[in-house]
Formats: sequence, structure tokens, C-alpha cells
Amino acid sequence: MKQILSLAVYFILLLLSLPVTAQQTRPNILVIFSDDHADQTISAYGSRLMQTPNIDRIAREGAILRNVFVTNSLCAPSRAVLLTGKYSHLNGLKDNDVKRSFDGSQQQVQKLLAARQYQTAWIGKWHLQTLPQGFDFWRILPDQGHYYQPDFINMPNDTIRYKGYVTNLISEFSLNWLNQRDTTRPFFLVVGQKATHRSWLPDIPDLGAFDATDFPEPATFHDNYEGRTAAQKQDMLIRRTMSVKNDLKVRPDYDARNQFGRFDPEQLAAFKKYYDGIALQYDAVKNDSARLESWKFQRYLKDYLATAKSLDRNIGRILQYLDVTGLAKNTVVIYASDQGFYMGEHGWFDKRFMYEESLRTPFVMRYPGQIAPGTSVDKMVVNIDFAPTILNIAGIKTPVDMQGKSFLPLLTRPGEQTAWRNTIYYHYYEYPEPHRVAPHFGIRTATHKLIRFYGQDANWELFDLTADPAELKNVYGQKGYERLTRQLQAELRVQIAHYRDTEAAAILAKETTPGH
Repeated sequence: MKQILSLAVYFILLLLSLPVTAQQTRPNILVIFSDDHADQTISAYGSRLMQTPNIDRIAREGAILRNVFVTNSLCAPSRAVLLTGKYSHLNGLKDNDVKRSFDGSQQQVQKLLAARQYQTAWIGKWHLQTLPQGFDFWRILPDQGHYYQPDFINMPNDTIRYKGYVTNLISEFSLNWLNQRDTTRPFFLVVGQKATHRSWLPDIPDLGAFDATDFPEPATFHDNYEGRTAAQKQDMLIRRTMSVKNDLKVRPDYDARNQFGRFDPEQLAAFKKYYDGIALQYDAVKNDSARLESWKFQRYLKDYLATAKSLDRNIGRILQYLDVTGLAKNTVVIYASDQGFYMGEHGWFDKRFMYEESLRTPFVMRYPGQIAPGTSVDKMVVNIDFAPTILNIAGIKTPVDMQGKSFLPLLTRPGEQTAWRNTIYYHYYEYPEPHRVAPHFGIRTATHKLIRFYGQDANWELFDLTADPAELKNVYGQKGYERLTRQLQAELRVQIAHYRDTEAAAILAKETTPGH
């Protein structure tokens, strides 16, 4: 009898500890937002580089968006766009300059959700140089943060160093917050992962995870940049810019006060043992420029993908928590990155350019009962649309000052003919450091891309994306493209006016004859 009573008490306590879903029918919204994660490395997008079963699960059980683009391919600006639904020139954050901070007093998605009784939290990488505003809870990395024994800024602005690996810790803190939240209210949680940002330090269990694989070099790896001045003058080459010591971990300074000075003794022993072996590989190729370039490419991919392996594993950890607690039934799960990244295409790493690899970003979303499993969307979505879509999920109308629009109808009613954009607009600013990518703006349609580089090396680029998807042949100014060029330049002016980009408008106002 006592045993029966004990079991009854146990189950009563268990039921009391579960989410009170009867009192909360509006969906929870969980956004996992990573850094520099290229869709070329996600198996749901057809990658052959690695498998990402947990990101793939979100896509399989919900939707995959195949043409998602960013407004400004850079870390901090993309986070500002996520929060505001506005282009950089209106939300005030154009680049990663530590002297330029985000104005947290402006309208943001979490403030609008909080006004409708959503609990709100941001945990992990923030990178906006000011403390978050409008969240019920936050715990953020200072600036870019560190992979091992990272510091976190806690409410109210105290910095504490935590033992562990950053991807695991961010997930752990997020799950702890979910456990302690008010279960009578819906939540909005952003899990801001640092991975896969440079310098790609894998978790100890993932060291060497891809050492048995010899990755094929992209077809454009030895691009000569003919006809593309900005591409010729950039400083983001794997062969030249990528640091052997700090990026590829060949005999790094373990005593320095940097990313290599944060290991505990056990981590240090494992890390040093592995990369001491890598250093010997480097010694064998360092005097042969061709072999060294290929070796650097291989090492870059192996470290990047090993870092992404932990990211996907932790996404699985969060999905499992939602399953076990029953939250999965009423929680929208979004996985996205702040922008794309070069995995050796054009011989590059990093992002910034309006070329496809950095312009695109992955986006998968699961919404039980609303998005049919296996949904695939090809329409062109822009990251200014993220905030309006999140608000739409919560039943909140998009404010008039947000420049994006909700793409939820594309996901929930994919068979319907929904009026949607045919052109996307882009504007990148940060120059000259750190990678000497010239500032530029432009438009992309389904078939063409027109880019205006400005500043010291002002010029135009035009690409036929159907005939030249790798963007190797700049056809601007070539015979036969005059009419198309005029049409695209006219459309560019329309987009600039629509998005109220006065800086770009002023630059074009100085142009003479369009198309020449």
C-alpha cells in the first residue's frame, strides 16, 4: 500500500512539473541562430561534406527554405536585422566595428512579443556591443566570445568564466532557462551559438573527426578573378590570408591570453597531442606552395566541419528536450545562420561579398500542425522577413516601420499563389579592414545579379546566374547586355527608393548614362 501511495505521489509531482499546456495555446518560438554556417555544409541542402542529422530533422519534419538571402553579410548587422526587421542603414548597425553599438532602445521583435505576454530570452552570442534590452532574461558572450572556458555576461552586467566548451554551455544554459520559465506563458528564446565562427576550435571529442576524408577542391578554387576588380583586391584567401598559427593551430602560443590560453589541463593535453601531429604534416608541405595551399584548404575544412559537428549535436540535444517534455507539440523551431560562408569557393574563407556563397543563408523551420513535413520553398526570402514571420506566428501584426514581411503563408499554404518579391536588395559597408572587400550594393533576381562597388575602386558587375551560376564572368558593359543592364539599373533604383537607402541613392545620383 505504501509503495502504491509513493508511486501516486511521484506521478502527481511529475505532472505538476510538466508544462501547463492547457493554459497556454499560443505557440512557443525557439530560434537557434548560429554564426557563419554555410549551407554547403548542411546535408539537408545537399552537402556531401558532412551529415547534419539534427538540422535535417527540422527540415524533414517542417520546411526547408532554399533561397534565403541576407541584407549585409556580416555578423553583428545580421543580428540587428533579426531583431528589427530593418536594413542596416535604418537600424543603425552597418558593420562589426567595436566602436559602433546597436541602439537597444528602438523597437525590436522581443519587445513586441513581451507586450503580448511572451517570456523572452537571448542566450549565447549577441555581438551587438551593448547589453540586450527588452528580454526577460539574457546571458551573452562578450563580443565574439571564446570556444573554451568562455566568459559570459550575466544580468545585471557581471562577467563570469564558465568551465566547458561554448556550444555545450550555451545549450545547457538554454535548457536550464526552459526548465525554470513560467509554464503558463508562451516563450520566445534565441539560442545564439558561436559556432562556426573563425578560428574553428572543435570540441575535444570531435578532434580529427574528418581526418579520413580528402575533400574535393571547389571548381572555382583557383579563380583568377578576371573582370572582377573587387575580387582581385580582397584579402580573404585561404592560401595567403589564413593564418597557419592561429587559424590552423600549427604550434600556437598556448601561454598567450587568447583562445589557446583557456584550456584546462586535460583539454590542453588532448588538443596539443592532436595538433602536434598536424604540425608535422605542415612541416612536410610548407616549402611547396602548391601542396601547402591544398593542405591549408583540407585543414580548414576539417576544423570547420568538426566545429559544426558539435553544433548539430547540440541542436539534437535541444530537440530531444522538447520531445521529452512534450513542448515539441506546441513549439516552433527555427534554425538559421547569420549569413553564408566560403568553403574554398573562389579560393576564399569568410563572407561579405554579394556573391552567392555568402549572400545565402540556411533556414529550416518546424511548426507542428501548421507546416506539413517535407515542405520546400523556393521563393526569395530575405532576413528582414524573419522578425515579421516570428510576429505572425504569435498573432502580432507587422509594424509599419519593419521593412520585411511574413513568409509564414509560403510555409503553411505552399500550393497557393501568394504575391511575393521577385528581387532582393543588398548593401555591404565594412572597408578596408579586416578583409578589404570593397563596399557595394546591388540586386538579385531569379536569373541575374547586378552589383555596384563604390569607393576607391568604383565599378559595376553583372552576372547571368542561369548561364554562369559560379559568377565567374562579369558581363557588364558587354555587347548585347545594354537593354538588360538598363532594366536592372532601373530596378536597382526602385529598390533603393523602396528601402529608403539614401546613401546608395546619392552614389547613383552621380552616375551618368545608365548602362555605360
